Amino acid sequence: MVEGVELAESLLAWLHGWTGVPLCPGDWAWTTTALGASIGVLPTVAALLSIIVRRVVGNSYGPVTGAIFAVLGVTGTLVLPWVLFSGSFNALRTSSLDGAQSLAESPCRVFTQGQYLVGAPSIITAFNDGPGTVYFYVGLSTAVLALLSLLFVMLQAGSAFRLGPNWPRRVFWPPFVVLLVATSALPVTLVGHLLLGFFPVALIGSLVVRVFGLTTAMLNRPGRDRGTPASSSPPAASSRHNPPPYQGPPKPPPYQPAQVPPYRPVPPYNPNLPQTPVQKPVQTPVQPRQYPPTRIAEVSPADQQPPRPTRVEQQPAKLADTPGPLPFGPGAGAGAATPAPNPSDSGQVWNPAGGRFRRVRQLGRGGFGTVWLAVDTQLDRTVAVKLAHAPDNDTEQRMLREARALAAVRHPNCVRVFDIVQDPDGLAIVMEYIDGQPLSDVVLKNGLLQDKLAARLWVNMADALAAAHERGVLHRDVKPSNVIVDGSGTAHLIDFGIARSKGDSTLTATGMMVGTPDFLAPETARGEAASPASDAWQLAATVSYALTGHPPRGSRENPISSLMAAAQGEPCVKLPQHSAHHRLLTTALDGDPKRRPSLASIRAELGSWLSQAGVSKEGPVTRLIDRPEPPTRPVR
Repeated sequence: MVEGVELAESLLAWLHGWTGVPLCPGDWAWTTTALGASIGVLPTVAALLSIIVRRVVGNSYGPVTGAIFAVLGVTGTLVLPWVLFSGSFNALRTSSLDGAQSLAESPCRVFTQGQYLVGAPSIITAFNDGPGTVYFYVGLSTAVLALLSLLFVMLQAGSAFRLGPNWPRRVFWPPFVVLLVATSALPVTLVGHLLLGFFPVALIGSLVVRVFGLTTAMLNRPGRDRGTPASSSPPAASSRHNPPPYQGPPKPPPYQPAQVPPYRPVPPYNPNLPQTPVQKPVQTPVQPRQYPPTRIAEVSPADQQPPRPTRVEQQPAKLADTPGPLPFGPGAGAGAATPAPNPSDSGQVWNPAGGRFRRVRQLGRGGFGTVWLAVDTQLDRTVAVKLAHAPDNDTEQRMLREARALAAVRHPNCVRVFDIVQDPDGLAIVMEYIDGQPLSDVVLKNGLLQDKLAARLWVNMADALAAAHERGVLHRDVKPSNVIVDGSGTAHLIDFGIARSKGDSTLTATGMMVGTPDFLAPETARGEAASPASDAWQLAATVSYALTGHPPRGSRENPISSLMAAAQGEPCVKLPQHSAHHRLLTTALDGDPKRRPSLASIRAELGSWLSQAGVSKEGPVTRLIDRPEPPTRPVR
């Protein structure tokens, strides 16, 4: 306490030579205001030092970094200000200052400076006296100054830790609240003059900290995060946004695209030659075929009615919110806004596979193609046909390679490619039609998924992605609207990026933003090449949505701000806090692809967790079936 009084005496004596103006309410009153301005610099300095620490360590706060932030916050907003507040009171009360004889003077001709500064009641007593007294209004003004000072200290803390974990802010402004409560026992006029100097400096400091804090937040991207030192252990209550590196099974070898022989067109179709159906082997890649220009077959009005199965007769289904989706089931699109089908197109039999497909209706149109609901007239089954318009030959060759590779994937949770044919309107990719609802609608209508169902969903989708990755096919756009839940509750992964150009999940050819990039991996949003780690991040974000109903980074007002948030690697603030999968989701959503667990690691860990819970990996994701129901006896 003695050292605090000496420090306050030194500052007051030094400031008195600069600010000691003998005007009402007195030279020592103005010196006390100048001391308050000096105290107002302390929170700003602490915030700027925190920004410097963030520039060094990034957004990964270990125990040492957390201790540094705590020391800076408590010292700059509580310890040193309290020492100077109480020290100035004791120094003025004992009149131990040089020139203290002027405390007995009366610049306002009503009271002496000593009576004004140290003889006034506390703010609590001033309010107890009630309205009508001078000190009541002085106390009211002091309370307003205290609230304004607290506001700008909070703004400084928020700017210093912008786009990072929120907990360090709590070691800045709550100690200042403690300071204000502690100083309420001091004379109200003394505190009022100190806060009168503190407030404008805190206001200016909030602007300075915001400028430097914004540049630091832009620099603190995942690539700059250095994590915690190997010699230190992680804190007991570490931030959910910055987990330690995942320690799991070894990662698989680097991703290698599938080696598929180049496409060679076959001679044009000759209708005069006899056609003998040939059944292709299961593992033989589907070869594209070329046909003469489209010829519309004349059909009777009866043929223009929607064919069986009866699910086609329902209302049009809504589509994914990015270009080039596969169709959802009709049951998912009740009331959804979809493009109205062209009546002249309904019932057409057009060129792909020799006119064997009859168009039922157009399901959607994107920047890269058109999706049709059609019926295979030879096999009598409903299919989805995507007519993709490749902008260049290289893109078309990639689409052919990946479509042929995906056609060889046999997985119950992965959409199948049946055929690939050339058409004057574009490359026609004939795919499996999934009758169901998107996971996004399932969550909105039926509620959030339980941990066991979310684990089953994660495992099934990871298996489907791994099967595609083994064939060299990346999805590039995993999100809740691209996971379809059929009538039995089984989840299917659709809309692989075989018919999507680079960047097409966020921008059209004209540069207009479509859909939402809330589920884009940070590196993909920055324009880097997609990888299996990108698919794994997007799958983890989809599972997090199923558990919370929110994208992991939170929702934004428009797609542009969502894309910027993804590219800047903003932390995931909407993770399920009380879920058993919180830790695994935190590591799987790491901003650095090298620190994420592989799909194989996730499948192994979740498979073990489900086994211990007594739940099978296969089954519906909308309801839990632990064991088969006993057989029902036939009615006699």
